[in-house]
Amino acid sequence: MPENKSKKPILFKIGIVLLILSSVLWLTPLLVPFTSLSVYTKAVIISSTLICAEVMFWISVLLLGKEAVKKYRNRLNPRNWRKKSNTIKNEDNDIDNI
Repeated sequence: MPENKSKKPILFKIGIVLLILSSVLWLTPLLVPFTSLSVYTKAVIISSTLICAEVMFWISVLLLGKEAVKKYRNRLNPRNWRKKSNTIKNEDNDIDNI
């Protein structure tokens, strides 16, 4: 029976899910203005979505830790998708040296 030493705790997995969901929620207000809802409803949806995204992000910071959030947020940034992994690692090190 193989050993599973790399198994992450459940709180770490929850933190990753919250971080990804918060990133997705930041994109949803871009779609709301194109719906046929009233202006008041659009304003409520956009503001509540942004507040929920921010709360989810900070809860993920508490669960994952500051370094892990920097690492995953850097990977979720579209500007870094075409860069090589060495460049992203160097940027992480530069952030830590500041």
